[in-house]
Amino acid sequence: MTCLRIWVDADACPKVIKDILYRAANRVKVPLILVANQPLQVLRSPYIRSVQVSAGFDVADNYIVQQSRAGDLVITADIPLAAEMIEKGGIALNPRGELYTPENIRQRLNMRDFMDSLRSSGVNTGGPASFSQSDRQAFANQLDRLLAKA
Repeated sequence: MTCLRIWVDADACPKVIKDILYRAANRVKVPLILVANQPLQVLRSPYIRSVQVSAGFDVADNYIVQQSRAGDLVITADIPLAAEMIEKGGIALNPRGELYTPENIRQRLNMRDFMDSLRSSGVNTGGPASFSQSDRQAFANQLDRLLAKA
């Protein structure tokens, strides 16, 4: 159907999002590659595989960037990885359903850097809100839209 491949930054990806991705990969017969620095149990399917990379800072991200191609989709909450994919001509979607675009990625990077500097100066910035049913639905809807275009 398509030459699109879906890459997942799988170490921090919620299980419910992986389940949605498994169903989508089988439904539309699109390759799904989950990359993590720990062993993953994935659904048995000719369309789904996992890759275990060595532990280390950004090792999984670097693998995804090196192995992906323009037009591929990456699922990640990692903003620098999303920025690299967009620069490469790929598509980036976070597990809460937010599509990163060339128009919004610079702002996301700036906010991330600002929050990092606050945290490094001792300010408690809190963490992300807990993952909700509406996040799951937003992700599923956005994924369906992207796969329909592919």
